[in-house]
Amino acid sequence: MKVPTVTEVELESFDGTRLAYHTSEPPAEAAGKRTILLCNGLGGSWKAWTHQIRYLGDRYRFVSWDYRGLYRSSAPAHPDALTVHDHARDGLAVLEDATDDDGQVAIFGWSMGVQVALEMFRLAPERLKSLVLINGVSGNPWASVMNLRAMNHLLPPIIRGVGSIPRIAEAVTRRLVTMPETIQWAKRIGLAANTLDDEIFADLAGSFADLDMGIYMRVLELLGEHDASMILRDIDIPVLVISGARDHFTPRVEAERMARRVPGAEILIVPGGTHYVAVEYPDLVNLRIEKFFRERGFGET
Repeated sequence: MKVPTVTEVELESFDGTRLAYHTSEPPAEAAGKRTILLCNGLGGSWKAWTHQIRYLGDRYRFVSWDYRGLYRSSAPAHPDALTVHDHARDGLAVLEDATDDDGQVAIFGWSMGVQVALEMFRLAPERLKSLVLINGVSGNPWASVMNLRAMNHLLPPIIRGVGSIPRIAEAVTRRLVTMPETIQWAKRIGLAANTLDDEIFADLAGSFADLDMGIYMRVLELLGEHDASMILRDIDIPVLVISGARDHFTPRVEAERMARRVPGAEILIVPGGTHYVAVEYPDLVNLRIEKFFRERGFGET
């Protein structure tokens, strides 16, 4: 599959942290001025959105960024400046640098990116035109893993423990993501659907091997402390929630609960989909987003 062409740009964020962000080739027509900001999952890059960029890229310009401390973005000077609030402020800094005006944008958030997108709405609602929230929750993801409330007590100390031995965690992670059978095992035990795009997943897994696991685990720990649930009823822009029926990390029941709390929100539950629906069922996801844009005011003119 042809990988979309993107340009990498560097900027200095609100606290001096150096960020790397990426922009797709803008469409030739005027509609290309519309921008979609991609809020990635933790450990994912813009490449996770390859299918969406390829399908919608003739009508929209895509912008994404590497979260601080991950991939090609530098770590902040303060080790705890890795909260969802910090990432949301980074997203706004990227928008300011990447767009020519203060026009509204659509935001796609996947997994952790759902919380980042919601935090961006809290900080600057005037910049957002619509939200597409995929495989995520509004806050405290550990309370909903596998629909077991006990995970809220079990996972945080495990995350802190792994974060205290980053070099060992990196060695184990590097070994797992470079094993060719890892993807097949993920499918066999139900963590991914058989329709998963193996090429994209392998590419993401390969780059995941180079992450600083100390920073990664700290971001993961702070993610569990964020909650934007209280703003859901105040969201006054179109929202589309997408979830996989077999998502064990952010279960569909949480997606349904989130959609009910947002006035006028729409929802798509993908049968057979897991936490990776955008790369498992891209045609269905893309067509649903296209319909959402057309009917709710972010479509072609």
